[in-house]
Amino acid sequence: MTYKLTTYTLGDSAVTADLGSGISEQLNEKVIAMQQWLAAHPFEGMKELVLAYASLTVYYDLFIVKKIYQPPVVHKWVEEKLRESFEKSPESMDKRGELHHIPVCYETEYASDLESMSNLKHLSTDEIIELHTSKLYRVYMIGFLPGFPYMGEVDPQLIQARKLKPSPVKAGSVGIAGAQTGIYPFNSPGGWNIIGRTPFNLFNAEIAQPVWLKAGDQVKFYAIGKEEFDSIKSKM
Repeated sequence: MTYKLTTYTLGDSAVTADLGSGISEQLNEKVIAMQQWLAAHPFEGMKELVLAYASLTVYYDLFIVKKIYQPPVVHKWVEEKLRESFEKSPESMDKRGELHHIPVCYETEYASDLESMSNLKHLSTDEIIELHTSKLYRVYMIGFLPGFPYMGEVDPQLIQARKLKPSPVKAGSVGIAGAQTGIYPFNSPGGWNIIGRTPFNLFNAEIAQPVWLKAGDQVKFYAIGKEEFDSIKSKM
């Protein structure tokens, strides 16, 4: 695949490498490979690597980079590091992501938008559940809230625009926006179409790696009833 790499600054302490737009597994694989290369070849002052669908942002300490490497222009020097990661990383990630099986209760009290989506799509709720659970989803990025996974792509029959007006959403809610599906890790306002809820926790600040899912992982949903939901939730 041919990539078009562009870089741009975010203030004076971050630089982004952008490979394109849209949902693309190939582009996502490449930016994850770049992230893995930079994580294995860090520079002094590098603070954080943040992935999006087809971009990678490096956050750095301006003063440390300037003191240790003494570049004429710091952001240009960091841009070169990003270009180096682009040139030296493989086409796809070195370490494969994990496969996660996630239970979802699609019953009415956990699925505030399932009925309206059923009417709009001229599909029964059972057909929507079947379509949603039939696919293997890729986690493209984590964002919006800590631990919120952006996953895709849903079956074309389930593509549904984000709501015009956000509404309160419960933690664990599973939603659809465009061709994406995602899970809210916290109670939050949200504009995604909620079709179910998982009893699993996606974020735990008390453990070493608080974010459960990561870019490059795969997710397979499966349907459960309210009794099983309550049972799993009581053990979390």
